[in-house]
Amino acid sequence: MELGNIPQPTYGPGPEAPVSNTPGLVAMAHGFLRLVQPNPLPIEMIDFGQSQIKFNQEDIQELLHYELGFLVCAAIGVLFIIFVPLVGCCFCCCRC
Repeated sequence: MELGNIPQPTYGPGPEAPVSNTPGLVAMAHGFLRLVQPNPLPIEMIDFGQSQIKFNQEDIQELLHYELGFLVCAAIGVLFIIFVPLVGCCFCCCRC
């Protein structure tokens, strides 16, 4: 087993979609993930050598920009969790 250069690893292309009996669902899931997370991970912010990580305003904005797709999905999910039962209750109770 060859480990290569441990201090300076070389990275290959990203993971490929697994072979599946349902390629349509796999393509749809990967398409959704590419839509939600199109931005690359800001690796320069990650420093594992520090015991305490201090973020400045620019780092927080870059991190929010990275997580923007997930934040939008979470906001839409919260709206659905609140409004779908409310609208259903109005339809059930207010049948005119």
